[in-house]
Amino acid sequence: VHEGQTGNMTSRSGMINNGAKKIAASPITVLSPEFKELIVSALGAKEVNSCMGRVVAAPTAGASGILPGVLTTIQKIHHLDDRKILEGLLVAAGVALIIEQNASLAGAVGGCQAETGSAAAMGAGAIVYCLGGSVEETFAAVAITIQCMLGLVCDPVAGLVEVPCVVRNASAAAIAFSSAQIAIAGVDPVIPVDQCVAALGEVGQSMETRYKETALGGLANTRRGREIEKMVLVQDVNILPDE
Repeated sequence: VHEGQTGNMTSRSGMINNGAKKIAASPITVLSPEFKELIVSALGAKEVNSCMGRVVAAPTAGASGILPGVLTTIQKIHHLDDRKILEGLLVAAGVALIIEQNASLAGAVGGCQAETGSAAAMGAGAIVYCLGGSVEETFAAVAITIQCMLGLVCDPVAGLVEVPCVVRNASAAAIAFSSAQIAIAGVDPVIPVDQCVAALGEVGQSMETRYKETALGGLANTRRGREIEKMVLVQDVNILPDE
């Protein structure tokens, strides 16, 4: 998280270019300071991955900014000690295990819903636990998150885990926060968590191959996406001019 906000986060393709720093420095603020910090932290951590830095797959490298962004922000807002955050990580790991055993965590199998969706669900469950929520509220947060992320395709431009992956880490972290707030307030997700996970698996299985990390559909198949693919992979050039 720290490296993403302080280092030079420019990818070889040029598609990633210090986005977290730009958001942090922007004089125009749409969000509260805490929410802005969440976006900066999640996006910055994912930028480290896209720029060939060292990350912890949580549950995958493509979704590696979500859980760090969520937990570092919630720790700062609520002054939680490290032990509570470690316990939250265990809860997140438990959520991932349930999804892995009953659906998938891989974009190549279940689309982006399986990667950023699972990471957001892990984060939402961890938040509720860390704030003293019940087991029922924790799993409600997971269910609500899956409901929000269901159907998201994996369509990386030029096959690189950069666009739209980096910004999706930020938006998924935001969904984790909103889902946790909804759940801990006692709102019923209606569809129980185990059935939401089953739906995640069903949608992933029915998704066409071009939407599963193949760079054959979605944003990767737009005119601009194909232009970038040609420039980056065929000509091996940086697509963005030097600033």
